[in-house]
Amino acid sequence: MSTGRIRRIAGPLVEAEELGPVAMSDVVSLGAAGLPGEVVAIRDEVVTVQAYEYTGGLAPGDSVLPRGKPLEAHLGPGLLGNVFDGLLRPLSTAPPFLTPGTVEADAARTWRFEPRVAVGDRVSEGEVIGVVRGVGPPEYRVLVPPGLAGAVDDLAAGEQPQNAVVASVDGTPVGLWSDWPVRRPHLYRARQAEVGPLHTGQRVLDMLFPVAQGSTAAVPGGFGTGKTVLLQQVAKWCDADVIVYVGCGERGNEMAEVVAELFALADPRTGGRLADRTVVIANTSNMPMMAREASIYTGVTVAEHFRDMGHNAVVIADSTSRWAEALREFASRTGILPAEEGYPANLASALAAFYERAGAVETLGGATGSVTIVGAVSPPGGDMTEPVTAHTERFVRCRWALDRDLAYARHYPAVSWSDSFSRDADLLARHQVRAGDPQWSQRRARVLGLLAESDRLSEFAELVGAGALPERERVVLLGGRLIREAVLQQNALSTMDSFCGEEKSVALVEAVLAITTECQGLVGAGVSVEVIEEFDFTPLVRVREETAPHDADGVRRVCGAVLSALRELQP
Repeated sequence: MSTGRIRRIAGPLVEAEELGPVAMSDVVSLGAAGLPGEVVAIRDEVVTVQAYEYTGGLAPGDSVLPRGKPLEAHLGPGLLGNVFDGLLRPLSTAPPFLTPGTVEADAARTWRFEPRVAVGDRVSEGEVIGVVRGVGPPEYRVLVPPGLAGAVDDLAAGEQPQNAVVASVDGTPVGLWSDWPVRRPHLYRARQAEVGPLHTGQRVLDMLFPVAQGSTAAVPGGFGTGKTVLLQQVAKWCDADVIVYVGCGERGNEMAEVVAELFALADPRTGGRLADRTVVIANTSNMPMMAREASIYTGVTVAEHFRDMGHNAVVIADSTSRWAEALREFASRTGILPAEEGYPANLASALAAFYERAGAVETLGGATGSVTIVGAVSPPGGDMTEPVTAHTERFVRCRWALDRDLAYARHYPAVSWSDSFSRDADLLARHQVRAGDPQWSQRRARVLGLLAESDRLSEFAELVGAGALPERERVVLLGGRLIREAVLQQNALSTMDSFCGEEKSVALVEAVLAITTECQGLVGAGVSVEVIEEFDFTPLVRVREETAPHDADGVRRVCGAVLSALRELQP
């Protein structure tokens, strides 16, 4: 390929000429340091490039070398348990202060490869050739690349160097590592119609606004409403096999805190480190704009890589608003006509293309795997009508809206039951019936109905006072308060309440509903509502923090004791 030269530099925007044949989105190397950049515009003989790194030191006349391919992710067994930048270059082994060209992989690392086939076996695309041991709890499987089939000609075993070829299929080498364009979805056979829920361990999500494996969710909320904390909890406690945490445009100290917690937290599923099944992609707000724009695609490409092995992966993007701001900056620098609030006209298409890569699928090898995407949205000033939030809600299956009033009232998670929704609820209700819980949908409807009625009556009570309401409606207010305090609220710092198992969640809901029904019966039997309101419900409220995450029997015992004490009020 012919080498061009730099014509003009304006921040990360570089114009090159005499470059020869290149295509849109191709990657080029800039200057003597080989800084990576992406072709974003071609006009006559002038090629416009956006650099992925700081361009200080570049000068007009420096060389520009085309690489002949788009941005690709280098995928292999060294992903789990490490931190990378938006181009999937390792940061765990990088120096404290990064300079262009200093991020390199550990070339001395070796991997223990165990073949699962023999020489002479016929294999097809997506089949497992072998596994790599010692890289994390999820089994790392080396697969036949897409489009390749035939007999196994050669096979390695034992310790292998970083870029070793471990097999040959029909004369084509198959290595431990492979490259894949980050903006191109991985291939699969078909999408799965029937899927189960992704358990997050957060009661308000699992009970009221559940998300299916392979689905999508958005977490919109203003500053200080707890988006990052909620996403951290989902990353810690969800039952996915692999977590891909993408910090896109967030503050560096927040990203450092996330990484420190992930590396310090024990994995409840394996007993090891949670980081051992986590891939962290850190692109903080001070990193170049194009690297932030690419980090989202890099994260979902990594998740698809593990999905193809038959694992369930979750992508947590914090936040997609910062990614959209990178798109806006990019559009402004390249002269694209701005649309609403300065965002490019293709914002909706870009969001749709990102969330569309989620899904539960049958892989090329016949296994089942999934990619679930959970994206935070940070609307300026809490304006839920701004473009990123409005477009995101069109493409996601679940919305977990965070309420500022709940957050300031120290109600965690501050998920609004009136502004949130789940389009997966009907699908998951059928799954719950098959799993042996036919009352799941009815229980969810009762809780949502009680919360809605309680909110409606609260508005009247603020005007006329709760004492002016009929007695049965005052019991509804009491039931709504018990649902909020005893069920929906969780303590992220409590070892008992940070995570909640499905059976304990069911027991808590049934306990509050049973006690609310009993209070209605007492009012009907002539017991004064003031007596019921003065009753001590503290044991019920505190049981969520005093019982283990899966201790449903302990909840039922407390519920039985509260019900017995209530029945003693009856004349």
